[in-house]
Amino acid sequence: MKTKVVFFGSSKYSVIVARKLHEEFRLSLIVTTQKSSPPEKFAIANRINFKVFDKLDDNAISQIKSYEPDFIVVADYGKILPVSLLKIPRYDSLNVHHSLLPKYRGPSPAPSAILNGEKITGVTIISMEELVDAGPVFVQKKYEIKNNDTTDSLLTELNSLGGDLVAQTIKQYIKGDLKPHQQDHSKATLTKLLQKNDGLINFDSPPSPVRIDRMIRAFCPWPGAFFKYKFDNKEKIIKLLPKNKIQVEGKNPMSYKDFMNGYKEGGNIIKKLQIQNSK
Repeated sequence: MKTKVVFFGSSKYSVIVARKLHEEFRLSLIVTTQKSSPPEKFAIANRINFKVFDKLDDNAISQIKSYEPDFIVVADYGKILPVSLLKIPRYDSLNVHHSLLPKYRGPSPAPSAILNGEKITGVTIISMEELVDAGPVFVQKKYEIKNNDTTDSLLTELNSLGGDLVAQTIKQYIKGDLKPHQQDHSKATLTKLLQKNDGLINFDSPPSPVRIDRMIRAFCPWPGAFFKYKFDNKEKIIKLLPKNKIQVEGKNPMSYKDFMNGYKEGGNIIKKLQIQNSK
C-alpha cells in the first residue's frame, strides 16, 4: 500500500529532502510559498502535484486535506503550519530541523552554529506541535562542521542527511519500531530571523579576525558580511566573501592581493581588518 506523503518546502535546500522522499515514496503533493520556487520547479519536472499558497488559510488546508496524507514532511518551508493542518495526516507531521534540538530552535540554526564557532551540529527529525521546534524527537544525526563550511554548504549537507533520516523515520514509524522522546525544554536555545544588517561590520571598530571569518561563512549566501568605505568621497559597500575574496560594490570579486594592488587604500583596509595573512 502506497505511503502518501505531502511535502512542504520553499528553498533549493528543501528540494534535497523532497528528492529523497520522492525516490522512496513518490510524493503525493508539494506545497510551497512562491511561484517558480525551486520546489515548484522540482514538482513540475517530476510531474508531482503542487500547490502555491501565500498563506495556509481554511481553503488551503481543505485542499491539502483532500490528498489524505499519511505524513506531512516540512523542510525549510519558512512559515509556521497551523495546528489544524498538523493534525491532518494519518500518522504524523514531521519536521527536518537543522540542529541537534533542543539547541538552536527557530529560523536560523545553521548560520547560528557557524557564527558561534560550534564544532558539531546535526539534524533532528521531530513530530511537529503548536510550539515551534519543541515537539518530540524521533532521531538525530551529528555533523562535524568543517573550517570552510558556509551556511550554503552546511545546509546542503544537513538536508542530505535529513532526507535520509526522515525517509527512515517514516518507514520505522509505520512498522511501529520507532518511539519519539520529549525534548529537555530547559536546555532550549533560540535563534532569530536574520536581518540584512546582521552582516554589517563596523569598519571603525571591527571584530576579531576569528569573528570576521565566522561572519563571512555564516552569512553566505545571505545577508553577506560587508562594510562601508568611502572611495573618492563616495561610499561603497565592500563584501567579504569565502575563499579569501573581496568585492567592491559594482565590481567583480577579487583576491585580497588584487584588491591591495588595485586600490590605494586596499592595503590599509586589509590591515585594519587584520586579515592580511590570508592569501
